[in-house]
Amino acid sequence: MSSQLHITNGDSFTQKLKTLKLKGDIITWREMLCEGKTETNVGSESFWKTRFDFLHKNYKVSKSWFVEKTLKEYRSLCNHKQQDQIILWFEYDLFCQINMLAVLSWLKKHRRYAEIYLVCSGDEDETNRLYRLNDLSDEQLLNSYENKVKLSQNDIEYADYVWQLYCSDNPIRLENLIDFDNYQFDYLSDAIKVHLRRFPTIKNGLNELENRVLEFSLHQKPKSKKELLGKLIENQGFYGFGDTQYERVISSLRPLFTSFNPVRLTAKGKQILDGQTNYYSQIRDSEDYLGGALKYNFLYNTESDRILKL
Repeated sequence: MSSQLHITNGDSFTQKLKTLKLKGDIITWREMLCEGKTETNVGSESFWKTRFDFLHKNYKVSKSWFVEKTLKEYRSLCNHKQQDQIILWFEYDLFCQINMLAVLSWLKKHRRYAEIYLVCSGDEDETNRLYRLNDLSDEQLLNSYENKVKLSQNDIEYADYVWQLYCSDNPIRLENLIDFDNYQFDYLSDAIKVHLRRFPTIKNGLNELENRVLEFSLHQKPKSKKELLGKLIENQGFYGFGDTQYERVISSLRPLFTSFNPVRLTAKGKQILDGQTNYYSQIRDSEDYLGGALKYNFLYNTESDRILKL
């Protein structure tokens, strides 16, 4: 009789999965590797040190919280050595897809003989909205579980390869990947495209998301920061970000706002959005990383959809 281990994309879905009473233990992968510096050697001491430094500095995550929530769960994963079937529950967005790559890279190294399956939400409804795992009914989830995709060794090798590229200091190699269709990751190509659009644009030095923050602020005239956050989350497409991540984006643009109650841009903020002036020189010294690459060492050309190295 085969034994199973489920690895989920977050706490709220773990709670939901428990109610389905599927066989096997559940581990929650509590990380957001789509943000901040990453290292290829998932689970190593230097990997976790790099992650803690980023989360502590940018999200005020305390050491005790990090140990309790992230490291304890990771150690629990390390101790689950017996299961011969591992089921990954991850979603279509950038947030989940990058976490999924890291988990697969770890599994490739540490669970060489396990059968690995993927359950991925994302099918569209009639309004073209993509489903999240938490949107699905119990019946739909059980159906997704029954139809889980068994990953081949080639799929796992490919996920590991894309993870290595994501952690490298040059995103241009990621941009040159064209063989996604040969592997069983339906949403990875879109997630990587979204990732590349997080580098600053040539037009005004802000990336796609930062421009969207200014756009919504100017044209939709939100009455409060909370309303702005709501609009951003509702219209985010393939990012999969939460409140705290958008809060960080907004606070990095603080100098371009006169107020948040109601939300209003400065004259300079409007000029930047319009492409009349470029914000790059004010932010280029920031030590922000996207994976292994420094965010401001590259520019994104929105016309050709290509990355340029500075």
